[in-house]
Amino acid sequence: MHEDDDPEYHISTAEQLARLDRRAAAEAVRTIAVDDGIDPGYRISAAEQLARLDRSAAAEAFRDIAVDDGIDPGYRISAAEQLPELDPRAAAEAFRAIAVDDGIDPGHRISAAEQLAELDPGAAAEAFHVKACRRRDGPTS
Repeated sequence: MHEDDDPEYHISTAEQLARLDRRAAAEAVRTIAVDDGIDPGYRISAAEQLARLDRSAAAEAFRDIAVDDGIDPGYRISAAEQLPELDPRAAAEAFRAIAVDDGIDPGHRISAAEQLAELDPGAAAEAFHVKACRRRDGPTS
């Protein structure tokens, strides 16, 4: 892989750029964090760095990763777990999206629902209700 295409190279470069121009560094890292064509691990690393430069942009990036049902659930949970200190409302949205996602294993859904309950008990109750109704009525298409 050419270094121009290497997310790790861009993250490292942005770390150095942050010493000179925080705004430019934040934009460079945000570009990686929101690029759904990049490995989710690099996106999370970029969002973590972005949190030191622009908390609002980092929250948006973590939320985008967490609600993306095309990403491995482990990455989604990891991204969602970064959100409570940045944006509790985005965290609740992310955990709810994971909790009701029938495409992932129950362990991840339960973990998300438990964390959602700490942030928004009403949303957690709704998520559990949705799951119970789906279980009772069968899958919906």
